[in-house]
Amino acid sequence: MSGITFPAWQGRHYVTLAELLVRLGSFGLGLTWRVEIDEMVDARCLEMERRSAGPGMDTLTLLSLTAPGLQLVDAEARGFAEDALVVVLTEVDSSLWDVRAADERVLGELRCHYPGAEEL
Repeated sequence: MSGITFPAWQGRHYVTLAELLVRLGSFGLGLTWRVEIDEMVDARCLEMERRSAGPGMDTLTLLSLTAPGLQLVDAEARGFAEDALVVVLTEVDSSLWDVRAADERVLGELRCHYPGAEEL
């Protein structure tokens, strides 16, 4: 998987996990997600981890748990197609997003939306 990193803060706007899920578009719709969160900042974090302990959750469930505006601290969301890991979204200390994806088009789309994105 290739990857990029970019600031979680784009000016005064914080890029949330929900926003990244939407930016994945149709690529992300059929994925199963598992989330690990180091710092529990909201009750929704506990629910994400609970659902991740089992078979995972679909994209729309994860989106419903992260919207609106949940700011994570040190978290990783791993998206699987069947049993293959195809995307990893890592939030680093509320300051950076590291995104790895099996499909280069996903990274290209994110580069367009988040100026300053650099290769990992």
